[in-house]
Amino acid sequence: MKKLSLVLPLLLLTAFNAAGQHKFDVVIYGGSAGGYAAAIQVARMGKSVALLEPTAHIGGHVVEGLGGTDVDNHKEFRNSPAVSGIALEFYKRVAKAYGRDEAFEKMLRDGEKKPNLWRLESSVAGKVIKAWLAEYKISLFYKTRLSESKNAVLKKDTKITRIKTETGSTFEAKIFIDATIEGDLLAAAGVSTTVGREANATYNETFNGIRATNTHAPFLVKVDPYKIPGDSTSGLIPTIQDEKLGIPGAGDNHLQAYCFRVCLTQKTGNKIAFYTPKNFKRADYEIYLRYLKAGGKLYTPGAELPNGKTDLGAWHDLSHNLYGLNVDYPEGNYATRKRILAEHETFTKGLFYFLANDPEVGRLDSTLQRKWSGWGYAKDEFTDNNGFPRMFYVRDARRMVSDYVITEHHVKRDNPTPVADPVTIAYWPTDLHSVRRIVRDGAAYNEGSVFGGDAHWRPLPISYRALVPKKSECTNLLTPTCPSSSHLAYGAIRIEWTFMALGQAVGTAAVMAIDNQSTVQEVDYEKLRSLLTKHGAITDIKVVGVPEE
Repeated sequence: MKKLSLVLPLLLLTAFNAAGQHKFDVVIYGGSAGGYAAAIQVARMGKSVALLEPTAHIGGHVVEGLGGTDVDNHKEFRNSPAVSGIALEFYKRVAKAYGRDEAFEKMLRDGEKKPNLWRLESSVAGKVIKAWLAEYKISLFYKTRLSESKNAVLKKDTKITRIKTETGSTFEAKIFIDATIEGDLLAAAGVSTTVGREANATYNETFNGIRATNTHAPFLVKVDPYKIPGDSTSGLIPTIQDEKLGIPGAGDNHLQAYCFRVCLTQKTGNKIAFYTPKNFKRADYEIYLRYLKAGGKLYTPGAELPNGKTDLGAWHDLSHNLYGLNVDYPEGNYATRKRILAEHETFTKGLFYFLANDPEVGRLDSTLQRKWSGWGYAKDEFTDNNGFPRMFYVRDARRMVSDYVITEHHVKRDNPTPVADPVTIAYWPTDLHSVRRIVRDGAAYNEGSVFGGDAHWRPLPISYRALVPKKSECTNLLTPTCPSSSHLAYGAIRIEWTFMALGQAVGTAAVMAIDNQSTVQEVDYEKLRSLLTKHGAITDIKVVGVPEE
């Protein structure tokens, strides 16, 4: 692997929790894919910009284990033509870091489908992003969380004038951008948000709300859910919620499951063996034993990333997705979120140890255990956290509710709702993991998954209007990561490179609003589109096509 240069210009201004008053043209809260892309775009257009990251790491999900990238990784469609602008530049920089830039450029020229050329290690992504940000006058503030006090956001009429952090620092700006997945700045600024699944009736959708049937990743074997098998009065085993199915199509507050995207390796010199985490309880994994006893085949790691590593996601019928245990996360305070994160971490680490070492697992499926026992955490990833990701994959949290809402109708293959002001093309199906594990017909049942709407879909042109709040609520705030969309439609948007593209769009719009002394709602779309096109972004769906029938 070609060594990545980490020479950082001295012009970079970096601050760590220093209390004080700060003033910029643009302040971005959240160092996600949308956050750092917006910061780079604003800086390139000559405005002063600060990027505030609540944690110690900027980069979003790609620096927390999501190395698969979701580009050209499905046989049914090729979505790489939609990766453009800053998003494409990111992957080109990654290719250069690996010394595979010539192969990457050839792939682009020839229209080839080579998913491995898009994949990456989190450590490499982190270095690329850090070096990239250092090329510009971007002030970085790590471990800088918005205050939980009522006066965290100061507004004058519909305009934010200042935000306050936990440490007492204040930040003033002409335009603010909420680039968190949780939408904390939106909520604190009084912007309308929503959490969970809308009823189908809300937007006249078909695949939102409670699902009558599960056609994607259903249980492949029948698993008894009761503590005493066959005795419904004995209570439920762990990971199963005591809830009725409910009325199909009705809304609720459930969210698609979160999980850690875990990087594992088989290389002995770089491997940290699976270990029992604090608060490990063997009984928590009873469902996995019952699954194996019923004849089920559990998932195993595979080396799909560079240098023989994994991006171990969780899209199987039974994996490390924890259904139903994240409901309190999006609107929870920091202490609540920390607790939920810790619960997921304990369960995930315990599961891997259990699969690799438990004697009964070995008796039920020795091949499974032999495969798991050959893997371990990678020493050279997440080096400040013993090889384990610091954050889990928050697939779904708050979403803004604006005057314009993206819905299933914008994603349909047949007669989709036209979009007059697209700023990028999201090329991904309406992808929702299950939200609950309940009992149905006397067996464990995963409820809530959708992939592609179980019908034809098309790439989604994302409207600029979905990135701005209602004018009556706030006029100098944008979001690339919590767009105004239904739960179903958000499943087609929540991809890292789509967030990068949306970050570039809101960064451009922020500069335009400043230059024209206008509200974000009044940004001239045609001029915005022209600037985005100039900077390499694709906004025309005809350029990327649609999936084959």
